[in-house]
This record gives sequence, C-alpha cells and structure tokens, in this order.
Amino acid sequence: MTAKIMTLLGTRPEGIKMAPVVKEIERTDNLISIFVNTAQHREMIDQVLDLFQLVPEYDLNVMRPKQRLEELTMRLFQGITPILEKEKPDMVLVHGDTTTTFVGAYAAFLQQIPVGHIEAGLRTNHMYSPFPEELNRQLVGRLATYHFAVTEANKQNLLKENVAEKNIAVVGNTVIDALLEITSRHYQFEGELASIIHSTKKTILVTTHRRENIDELKHVYRAIQRIVEQHEDVQVVFPVHKNPLIRQKVMREFVDMKQIYLIEPLDYEEFLHVLKHCYMVITDSGGIQEEAPALGKPVLVARDTTERPEGIDAGTSKVVGTSEEKIVALCEQLLRDEAAYNEMANAPNPFGDGYSAKQIVHTIQSLAEETRAIYQRNTDEVIYR
Repeated sequence: MTAKIMTLLGTRPEGIKMAPVVKEIERTDNLISIFVNTAQHREMIDQVLDLFQLVPEYDLNVMRPKQRLEELTMRLFQGITPILEKEKPDMVLVHGDTTTTFVGAYAAFLQQIPVGHIEAGLRTNHMYSPFPEELNRQLVGRLATYHFAVTEANKQNLLKENVAEKNIAVVGNTVIDALLEITSRHYQFEGELASIIHSTKKTILVTTHRRENIDELKHVYRAIQRIVEQHEDVQVVFPVHKNPLIRQKVMREFVDMKQIYLIEPLDYEEFLHVLKHCYMVITDSGGIQEEAPALGKPVLVARDTTERPEGIDAGTSKVVGTSEEKIVALCEQLLRDEAAYNEMANAPNPFGDGYSAKQIVHTIQSLAEETRAIYQRNTDEVIYR
C-alpha cells in the first residue's frame, strides 16, 4: 500500500535535519513525498535546499521583516491548512521546535491527520529556556502520534509524559546523516577565510543567538577577549547572527580586536568545514552540540541549561553558562592540557551514526497501513468547530 507523507520545514536547522529524510522518502517505492517549505527563514533555508538539491512541492514564503511570532503563526496556519485539505496526507512529519513545527503539528491535528515528530523528547523543562522552543516541542509532544527520538534519554522524557512506548522509536539524529554527507565532499575555502582557517593558530569557533541570553552575552564576549589576549597562538572565528540586537552587542564588544574575526553567517556547507578545521567550539546553539562531537570537537555550551544532556554525560560537551570566569578556566584547560582536550575530542558521539533517516523511513513504512486506517476513520467522523 502506498502512503503519502507530507514533510514540513522552514528554517535552516530544519532543512539540514530533514533533508536526509525527504531524500529517503523520495527514493522509497511505496511512499509519496509532499515536501512543504514554509520559508520561515527565506534566505537561509534556500541555501540548504540548493545544497541538498531539494525542490519543494509548495513554498509558502511566510518570512516578513521584523515579523512578530504572532504574525508568523497566523501566516503559517493560513498557508498550511489549505495544503492539508488538498493533499490529504497519511502522515505529516515535523521537526524539532520551531514555529513551523508547532503550527504544522496543530494544523494537522485539527484535520485529524497523524503527526510524526522527528527529534522528539528533547526537554529542559524550563518553559522560557530556550524560548519559544521549549514550549513548542512540549506542545508538539502532545499533538504527535509518532515520536522519533534521538536518544534513549529523550525516550524516557516522553515516557514520563505518558507517551505510549509503542509510538516511540529511538533513531539517532538526522543531523549526523547530513553532516557526514557534506563533510565527505571536497571543499576549498576562498578569500580571507582561507588564510584564517589554514593558519597555524588554534581556531575557536563561536556562535551566539539565544533570545534568553542577550543580556548576559557581554560576559561570554569578555571571556573570549581574555582568552585571545592570553594566547597569541589562538584565534576566534565568529559568524555573527543576523539578529540586530546580537550584532549590536558583538560589534560593540569586539571593536578592532586582533585575533577575533567577525564574519557574516556562513552557509551550511562552509560552516561545517570551518567546524571540521576548528580546535573547539563555544556556542549557545543546540544543533552544534550534536554536530561538533561527530567531528571530534569539544563544545562549551554558553547556556545555563541544555536539552541535550547526553553530550554532557558522554563527555563531548560542558555547560559553562554565561560565566566569564568559568568560560576562561575551561578554555585554558582545553588549550593547555592535551589529555583533557583528547578526553573530550575522542568521546563517542551519542547523537547518531549517519543512518537515522533510513531508520525513520523504515518505521514509517511499517506504520503506513495503520496511519491510513486512522486517517480514514477520523475523516469519516470529523466535526469542524
């Protein structure tokens, strides 16, 4: 029996992590792929789709300058619902914790279409950390029928929330599938970045973008200043997020700082190859906590909480918060203590082995008849409110 699977995404992280799934669905004989790009992040998602040679069946183009989350939510509902009504998919796949994810899951729920949640079960259990992602993923956890968890710990989070065990599959993270594909390709840096990356200095890759961190970032930036002042053989590559508040703080803190290279956001391919060549990472991103260990790069997490404690437990990452002293101390240790560095760099990556998309699609195939039966039963009984 053939099943129609609708995949929804709209941001760069979603595009990266869903690309292996979309491609696997497209090459599976008994599955029909309906790929919807909401373009929540227009320019950044386009780069990813080009890289993976993916063309959506629908492009909602919802991004607007300075758009509030309320406006974005409204546009997404208005764009997604007519597609669901027209296509009548057997399952809707959403990823992670974005506004596209939440609205897509809720819109499908209102049509009584089963939802599959990829990267399910991540939790900090702090509603505003990260904001709005933590509540988005908790809400999707209630709306979804099927849950594709990255780790056993994620599964346990879902079980604590009374999700049926039969509806949870631990599959690893598709970001590792994408990373291994892209970093296996030959890549040549150009311009100033080529001379930076190929210098003999140890490169610290820095990224910051979390809304809840904005007022505390000055402590992170001062720690970075101290590190480069104390180490002539260290340089920092800092792709600066497009958020105007972040950019303003970064530019103010790092005026004319030698050894610190403030650059525009990198496309996914270039970023991965910078990551591949760097010495270590300081970040408040979630995805990099999974990507860096696959390339043997220690990660210092500049947040007070992380929804990826598996990296902490495995030894690939350490939470440093926004404490200037803690960041400096741990950087000093990793720069001076080879054994401490190797312990983190060589720790096994708990987030995946590169076969997550295949596992997800295999599970979907086994669910095809069940999801079709659920949809048929629900559409026969649906009451519009």
